Amino acid sequence: MMHDVIAPLRLRRTRVVLAVAAVAAVAAVAGMAAVGARTASAADEGAAAPWPGRGEVATASSFDTGGNLSGLVEEGSGGPTPGVLWAVRNAPSTLFRLVPDGGSWRPDAGTWADGRSLRFPDGTGQVDAEGVTLTAAGSAGGLYVASERDGDEQDESRLSVLRFEPDDRRGALVAAEEWDLTADLPDVDPNLGLESIAWVPDAYLVANGFVDERTGGRYDPAAYAGHGDGLFVVGLEDDGTLFAYALGREGRATRVATIAAPLPQVMELAFDRDVGQLWAVCDDGCGGRHAVLRVDPATGRFTVVGRFDRPSGMANLANEGFAVAPSSECVDGSKPVHWADDGEDAGVAVRRGDVPCGPLGVAGGGAGGRTAWAWIGGAVVLSAAAGVVVRGRRRAKRPKSGQGYG
Repeated sequence: MMHDVIAPLRLRRTRVVLAVAAVAAVAAVAGMAAVGARTASAADEGAAAPWPGRGEVATASSFDTGGNLSGLVEEGSGGPTPGVLWAVRNAPSTLFRLVPDGGSWRPDAGTWADGRSLRFPDGTGQVDAEGVTLTAAGSAGGLYVASERDGDEQDESRLSVLRFEPDDRRGALVAAEEWDLTADLPDVDPNLGLESIAWVPDAYLVANGFVDERTGGRYDPAAYAGHGDGLFVVGLEDDGTLFAYALGREGRATRVATIAAPLPQVMELAFDRDVGQLWAVCDDGCGGRHAVLRVDPATGRFTVVGRFDRPSGMANLANEGFAVAPSSECVDGSKPVHWADDGEDAGVAVRRGDVPCGPLGVAGGGAGGRTAWAWIGGAVVLSAAAGVVVRGRRRAKRPKSGQGYG
């Protein structure tokens, strides 16, 4: 008989808890929307949210680079095991191939043990390598490096994207192709030029109605013969402005869009193809701030959906490289990210942290421009439509098929 009395009480208590949780979820998501709206329009005000992942960072590689490590991109293995972490050093010009070594990274053996020097297509010069990226073809399709000048001619800008084909032969790598963007970009100090590069698939751009500034209409990949299947976004260190280019045959480059600076300066770009968001990173000159952009289907333009402070456990370092792991490496809703420290503080070249596996911000994710979840105060809060709050765990709800880029 007592059980008959207790059961309804427990049921009512459960309903109350769930109701309170639902109200908290709605309020939390509304709060995140307000924060997103503020951060999306407050670049000059310095508004930013706490780092969306855990505050702790760890040493990921302490091999001696001699400093100047400037760009990172991870090439996934296709599964949960890390693949290859490609890194560039601007001086002396070098491409490193880092491979997993337990919980760390080390230079690959053989011809990659000390990295490979980078040369311009005629075999001369020192490519001032500042950023590196890959297309969907991976390293088999070449590594694309952003360079602001020839290290042998440091007083002259040479704002270029170069494609290198990695091999196992000894000696320097000579660029297979170069796209010289100097004449099309603003005139800047030779040491404040192209600092970053990321490749964005056409499929993502078309699906979100990306606007071509040349025509004022929707971007049509067919209008750029021979450009492959994506655009390259490059960033100027000088003022943080981003530019999207279609890189065609024989060095032909066409600017498709100019993207307003998400930060006062941009040292690195990384596009997370699994969730469709572009990361922009500033170094110690901006306090290690990060920004996340996405194409807003309502405008067809890249828009800042969130700005974040560096992780609380990381000092204000000269981080000029940033790489996001593929979602195949997700564990409990989080996946690794890596930073390259240009200054190699405390003898550490690469550090590791994490971010949620799902999309960040409040615009452009999920149906109707809503995110599937928000990371707030140490808990993943799902949208009101999901009706669930998961406390203290990083277990993100994946967007359904057709919601966002996957």
